[in-house]
Amino acid sequence: MNQPDIPALPSDADLRRLVHFSAGDGRIWLAGRRMLLLHLTALGSLRRELLLSFGRDQSRRALMRAGHASGRLDAQLARQVRGEAGLFEMFAVGPQLHMLQGAVQVTPERFEVDLDSGRFDGEFRWDHSWEVETHVRDFGPQTEPVCWMLLGYASGYTSEFFGRPILFKETECQACGAASCRIVGKALADWPDSDAMARDYEPDSLLIRLEDLQSQVETLRSTLDASDELGPLVGRSKAFASALGLLRKAAATQVTVLLTGETGVGKERFARALHAMSLRKDRPFVAVNCAALPADLIESELFGAEKGAYTGAAARAGRFERADGGTLLLDELGELPLPAQAKLLRVLQHGEVERLGGTEPRKVDVRVVAATNVDLEAAVAAGRFRRDLLYRLNVYPIRIPSLRERADDIEPLALHLLQRFAALHGKRVAGFTDRALDAMRRHPWPGNVRELENLIERGVILVSDGEPVGVDSLFPGLPDTAPLTLTAEGRLAPNDPAAGGSLYDELTRRGLTLEAMEQLLIQEAVARSGGNLAAAARSLGLTRPQLSYRVQRLRTGEAPRS
Repeated sequence: MNQPDIPALPSDADLRRLVHFSAGDGRIWLAGRRMLLLHLTALGSLRRELLLSFGRDQSRRALMRAGHASGRLDAQLARQVRGEAGLFEMFAVGPQLHMLQGAVQVTPERFEVDLDSGRFDGEFRWDHSWEVETHVRDFGPQTEPVCWMLLGYASGYTSEFFGRPILFKETECQACGAASCRIVGKALADWPDSDAMARDYEPDSLLIRLEDLQSQVETLRSTLDASDELGPLVGRSKAFASALGLLRKAAATQVTVLLTGETGVGKERFARALHAMSLRKDRPFVAVNCAALPADLIESELFGAEKGAYTGAAARAGRFERADGGTLLLDELGELPLPAQAKLLRVLQHGEVERLGGTEPRKVDVRVVAATNVDLEAAVAAGRFRRDLLYRLNVYPIRIPSLRERADDIEPLALHLLQRFAALHGKRVAGFTDRALDAMRRHPWPGNVRELENLIERGVILVSDGEPVGVDSLFPGLPDTAPLTLTAEGRLAPNDPAAGGSLYDELTRRGLTLEAMEQLLIQEAVARSGGNLAAAARSLGLTRPQLSYRVQRLRTGEAPRS
């Protein structure tokens, strides 16, 4: 069955460099995604439990779908790692990752692709399948193939790689007595039993019913959720739930609410959500930033002015009158000048405003929400804030926790913002890498939710269409904390900071210049790859054009460019 035109699998050095073992914090990474080393016996026990609990057919389909999801993730990596390689070398990322992950040994036997017509005809031999090993150990020899998760991986990887449904069948299996396992893949439409094959990757009917029920619950819950025009407030941490619980209790009342917390925690979002949950939701919501208004205009902005109240003044309503019947947010209240504080106290006590230059009070029905990041008690002690106003505002304080206190909210918040900014910028983004999520969990977030918003919007703009947002897009220059990589012999090799010194000592001992070392490295890489420049470039961390330029420069004796 072997065909001479099928090339050997390329070097996997570029893939091994993507595997990082961070023993200090107990994690393993593959190109930004977290991986696990798991005992085969333990995974086999889980497989056995599935079979005994749900039966062969349900277990087979569940494992195929799990493999399908894994394959799709690895396919997203293929074009990142070997984007400038030939089609087969790029596709080989999947089989090579399958081997690197210890799942199975893969040998290509047929690989025929016509991108224009969408035709795919592939055949691969498998040896040392982990599923054969565990299944035969637990259940003995079989009459039907058992490499379900591996099969799902091949189908998911190939479908995602080519952007169309391509499914594999296992035509021979060692569990059934064959010398090797063998799979054959075709475009879904080319299989005579395509409908039955496609159903293997559809959710089970029970799962569909559960998802429908969950959808109904979420729909009902959304009617009760605190939300505004930007959607619901997102969070699941205890600190967030506590603040939200206080907000819900206040919504049904007319109490004045004081929102406190650091800059960027989302005090205005909470105020808007309070308005949306209240009986005033169909009336105006007016927000004013007290710190942004000039001191000589702030009274007229808040309380209005009569014609001639000051030079050039025209009669106009202030923010209180514009918010009549609704909610007024006084943001950065701690920056309000003392004269305006006195007038604000009158409004809160009597429900009346008096325009600047006016003589008649005007009744207003306004729910006031004040927000500040200033310690008002300290401001009172310093003489910058009225104590009687503080007592009037502090009836119902709600402290909005910082993002550092809401570690459990970072991931759902990030995903919510990712969807929002992807829609805003018209991009298709495949979530976050695990390394990006981990970096977000570890970040101290001095700018709180506002900083998170800015980072994610930048990440959405920087990432290529269809790719996940990686840690480099969010935190440029973040050092790699994973100290160990995998050698070709399967050993862990430290990224030793002292290695540079040792290399320098060796160069000086041998009298080599930097240009001579570059020439030796390039010649060795090309020789080890059998003259394959694409493979040699990958082993050196270069693109093929970059390596071609260097090879040509060395051949012509051209001096390197500065």
